[in-house]
Amino acid sequence: MTTTTAGRPPKYGWMFAAVWLFYLGGTVGALLDQPRMYWRVAGLISVAAFAVTYLYLVGRARAVRHSRHPRRHVLHTWLGVALLLALFGLQVPGAGDHALSCLVYIAALAMVQLPVAQAAPLALSLFGAAEILPRVVDGWSDGGYGLAVLLGSAASYGFRAAFERQARLVVAQKELADRAVADERARIAADLHDILGHSLTVVTVKAELAQRLLDVDLDRARKELADLEGLARDALADVRATAMGVRGISLPGEIAAAREALAAANVEADLPGAADDVPTRNRELFAWTIREAVTNVVRHSRARHVRVLLAPASVEILDDGVGSHGGPSGQGLTGLRRRAEAVGGRLTAGGREDSPGFRVRVEVPT
Repeated sequence: MTTTTAGRPPKYGWMFAAVWLFYLGGTVGALLDQPRMYWRVAGLISVAAFAVTYLYLVGRARAVRHSRHPRRHVLHTWLGVALLLALFGLQVPGAGDHALSCLVYIAALAMVQLPVAQAAPLALSLFGAAEILPRVVDGWSDGGYGLAVLLGSAASYGFRAAFERQARLVVAQKELADRAVADERARIAADLHDILGHSLTVVTVKAELAQRLLDVDLDRARKELADLEGLARDALADVRATAMGVRGISLPGEIAAAREALAAANVEADLPGAADDVPTRNRELFAWTIREAVTNVVRHSRARHVRVLLAPASVEILDDGVGSHGGPSGQGLTGLRRRAEAVGGRLTAGGREDSPGFRVRVEVPT
């Protein structure tokens, strides 16, 4: 037998099983040499019925092994085994010890289709019959049928184990694929939250500023509106890139974006002038940290001053705002914590101990 990608017996497995029916040739030959017409005809009909029943049961295996009614399958198989044993019995008077070859097929079928706890005792019983009958029945010779039953049962069980292992592998692969899809959806959702949260916050601040400037400084209001258009286009491009899995984020770019966003919110910013000391492996995580922290500052904190401390193995954002702006359980900080833990880092977020305000710190192993 062979197996399909679903771990089931192949659709045309009965054709493969039919090849092994040539071992019934010895039984057919013995029946043709049988001088008694009655036993010869009865035996030949029994051999033909045995072959058809065996192939039918093998062909049904694909449909019933994975059915929703396993008890019905077991009963169906036992009825088939009983019929095969009856047909074997009808061959014995005409074929003698040659009919014992039928026991090999019955044992093999049982080891594939019955529960192992039921199939193993049956196979051992057939092995015992194939070994004992030639020794107790006059005229019967030991043709090695007991060994054939044993080897056939072992080989069939090996095929069965391969089918079941393949089925478990397919299930595991499907679970891994589903998990990968879920993880990718979570990643895209987190990225979209971070991107849109930052971009829309800056857009809101600039829109409010432009509205206030319309009556006092029309030229600057136009500039703010132009910046709004650019920000909206950049946000749309970021969303498209994230959906396609090709978005990148740079630490210098986020520092520059933070400077612009904080200036638009009228927040004094103390930002690092360069990020050359930060290793490449840490830059993306630190960029996301600055983006999330600055977004929270602009949205929630009502801070007047923000300071960003950047080191090769850590980044820290301090503000003097009042109240929580997302807290450790916020969606943005939850995603940021997940990013930090993915590279072995640690996120600390909460109130400042030295003064009022909020502190976000991410540090990674050196």
